[in-house]
Amino acid sequence: MYENKSQAQMYDRLYQDRKDYDAEAAQVAGFVRARKAGASSLLDVACGTGIHLAAFGKHFDRVAGLDLSEWMADVASERLGGVPVHRGDMRDFELGETFDSVVCMFSSIGYLRTVEDLDSAVAAMTRHLAEDGVLAVEPWYFPDTFLPGHVSTHALGDGHRGISRVSHSTLVDGNVTRMEIHYLVADSEAGIQHRSEIDLLTLFSREDYTNAFRKSGLAVEYVETGGGRPGFFLGTRA
Repeated sequence: MYENKSQAQMYDRLYQDRKDYDAEAAQVAGFVRARKAGASSLLDVACGTGIHLAAFGKHFDRVAGLDLSEWMADVASERLGGVPVHRGDMRDFELGETFDSVVCMFSSIGYLRTVEDLDSAVAAMTRHLAEDGVLAVEPWYFPDTFLPGHVSTHALGDGHRGISRVSHSTLVDGNVTRMEIHYLVADSEAGIQHRSEIDLLTLFSREDYTNAFRKSGLAVEYVETGGGRPGFFLGTRA
């Protein structure tokens, strides 16, 4: 998604206006501590540019991030100072350490293509859990909750710079969703610029997620969050 620092700043500003990262981090921290009261460490898998990770740092003594993109990991490292941000694929990473909680936010898990990929990712995250740790995964939508043709719009501005985002989602190839997104940025000095992208995300079923957790030896529960968000799968040692 991010090809340079200017684009990262645009995306980050837009999504911070759309999402309450602090509230989401506090909610997940509550889920974790309800299952492990003394949880003090957290790994954020697919941490992107580190906005959620920065918010998690307010709730946990030790935090770290992981992302596949070298560029995103660099931006997150710059944002977070001394917080470790590792490069790695969520399906097979090995950090050599464990955490009281491992999280995967913002439906990043949906970018995986197959059930085998999902199983591998949950297994890799589970390997990085402390013995009584908690895994929290925010899924993409399910086959029965996805709305083909859904349109989303958002805009913000301050008189010097304005950003607008529109998206259109469709269903392709059975369980794969195609989300086409367009951004317009109006800047008082640079003028108007346009950028677009196409994201492909997989509609894994509730059973797919549940099976992946159980194959990794975790007891799993699904918790709804409301507000149009897809909820969380929470795993603890069976």
